[in-house]
Amino acid sequence: MNRAPERGRPAPPADRYRRGERRTSAEPLAAAWEPDATAALRKPRQRRGVKRLVASYGWRIYAIPVLLVLTALVVLDTVQPKTPGIGGDNGSTNAAETPASTPEAPPSELPRKKPDLKIPTAELPAGPEFSQDGVGTFKVIGGSGQRVGEGNAPKFRKYAIAIEDGVKPADYNDDAAAFGRTVEGILSDPRSWIGTKQVALQRVEANQNPDFVVTLATTKTTHTLCGKEIPFETSCFNPGQKRVVINVARWVRGAMVYGSDLAGYRTYVINHEVGHALGSGHAACAEAGAPAPVMMQQTFGVSNDFVSQLNAGQDVVPTDGKVCTPNAFPAG
Repeated sequence: MNRAPERGRPAPPADRYRRGERRTSAEPLAAAWEPDATAALRKPRQRRGVKRLVASYGWRIYAIPVLLVLTALVVLDTVQPKTPGIGGDNGSTNAAETPASTPEAPPSELPRKKPDLKIPTAELPAGPEFSQDGVGTFKVIGGSGQRVGEGNAPKFRKYAIAIEDGVKPADYNDDAAAFGRTVEGILSDPRSWIGTKQVALQRVEANQNPDFVVTLATTKTTHTLCGKEIPFETSCFNPGQKRVVINVARWVRGAMVYGSDLAGYRTYVINHEVGHALGSGHAACAEAGAPAPVMMQQTFGVSNDFVSQLNAGQDVVPTDGKVCTPNAFPAG
């Protein structure tokens, strides 16, 4: 029998007992019971293993192993050291084999192979002690000058002057500024490179982008920057550092062929190594008894025979018996 609604209350809507419809606090709960057998029939069967992964992720499941392999290859390639390419027998280099950077040119006085000889004129003269161990850092001597040389000279180069930390003040007469003035004076002499009419020079401060730095260095640092293939103390131009390296051993004691003329040798060694910085190579004694070219390796002697042996016969100096006289200037 249908029960009549209470007086004053509207009849409840017919769909309020449907599953999912909003229920008031006075409404009865809708049952969510379902027999186990029926639920089992309605629930999809679970896939296992690869089939389940394929069903879940589709084609992406095949991409994961490929990405892992590619990642491993990239990591391996990153940690492996790179070997510069090697050119063919004719000295050419294929484009794919070109190294990332051009190898540095060797220091100016380094021979192609180590000589095995004794040259009395190449020995370091006796004299005062000198600084042997430095720290490999350099302090530029403050100071700048006017441009010297022809105004239309094809080459214009700026240079600075420095002393290695560790060189004892006694090796430059306790006056760094005086050492700077000495070097500047040599390079400003009209008999020096500016006298060739091909070069103009100017001393500048360190922050003015010098083309090279003339540096007084200890023997240990000189051996590092110039090499030790030659078994005698020497100076050099190191193109990688754009540094003219003046060996303090030679600055203090000079060279055999200059005898007691220490100032003459200092002038020569500055002009010779700066000549390398300007692009000049070694030269031989052209005429017996004539002044030696400044680009001859006079530190070791002024005999072509001696210098040729020193460079293991692989330089421009012939073994022809010619002997010159010492000369410190390129345009003297």
